[in-house]
Amino acid sequence: MTLRGLDDLDRRVLAALQRDARRASSREIARATSASPSTVRKRIQRLEREGVLGGYRAEVDYERAGYQLHVQVVCTAPVAERDGLAAAALAVPGVVGVRELATGEGNVVVTAVGADGDDLARVVAELSALGLTVLDEELIRSDRCRPFAGFEAAGLQGENGRE
Repeated sequence: MTLRGLDDLDRRVLAALQRDARRASSREIARATSASPSTVRKRIQRLEREGVLGGYRAEVDYERAGYQLHVQVVCTAPVAERDGLAAAALAVPGVVGVRELATGEGNVVVTAVGADGDDLARVVAELSALGLTVLDEELIRSDRCRPFAGFEAAGLQGENGRE
């Protein structure tokens, strides 16, 4: 499924789930979109089945959870092995995210958390043992994100009419 395969209701459902998937019930989305709750549920199921909607994640403050070190490890992987190495890196305890980049020397970016320097040293050692070449390690102070506003064009907007 591509953006062209999404209709107005699909985009409105995605906008609501992006904004707050935990509290966005089918009933609430239905009320805002003039659709029935069962239609909204079926749309969500189809978006999940087609891979457009890949999951629901909690936003964790790692420092408050006792993991005071949050780092980004920039690595290089041979292009032919990048996908497999990225998947293997995600299995390393302490790794919470892996991003594959299409260009550049640092083509695998790993995000990891640890309680102390020993935790992170172990993560870096395991990444190296997998065959990734570690180029840089950066301490993350904060990480912010926001929902993609492109789905808002479908007319489901925040309470103040804007995102």
